Amino acid sequence: MTSSLNKGVGKVQVTLRWDPSPAGAPDHDLDIIAAVYPREDPHGAPAYLVHFGSRSPDGTITLDRDSRTGQGFGSDEVMTLELERLSPAYGRVVVGVAIQQGQGRIAFADVADAQVSVKEGYEELDAHRLDGLGAATAATIAEFTRADGGAGAWRWGPLLRGFDADPRAFATLMGAAHD
Repeated sequence: MTSSLNKGVGKVQVTLRWDPSPAGAPDHDLDIIAAVYPREDPHGAPAYLVHFGSRSPDGTITLDRDSRTGQGFGSDEVMTLELERLSPAYGRVVVGVAIQQGQGRIAFADVADAQVSVKEGYEELDAHRLDGLGAATAATIAEFTRADGGAGAWRWGPLLRGFDADPRAFATLMGAAHD
């Protein structure tokens, strides 16, 4: 699927929200992660990752908002991907969500009202409630690939898959080839 008039996807925003954990329970800390893959090896090791405390080397992918608790109004995490500015050396970007596991195992089924959406401008490309992922502790959300073998416009595709992995392991698994 591409955006309007088949020009491809340009600037995308991924938002994540969840309700805080109950009083007295450990905080739930969910994080958006983007993995950028080289055009020559789109399912190999990522060229780089963007997550809390980091951004892409060229500033095209940024985490604009980061929450460790889910408290507050609106989106708790916001990531902006300026795909139209991304170097032609990159051919694939995979975006996912991981739950920090520092205070015991927490799965998506344990996190109240966790939701993610992918938008280009005002157009919602995709949205999901994450509790349906059950025992998974991480999930891929969306995949962006370049058309025409890496030289063309960016295309978007949904990629909702759950993983049982901590954030570090998930970063190595999220871009693997899928069926």
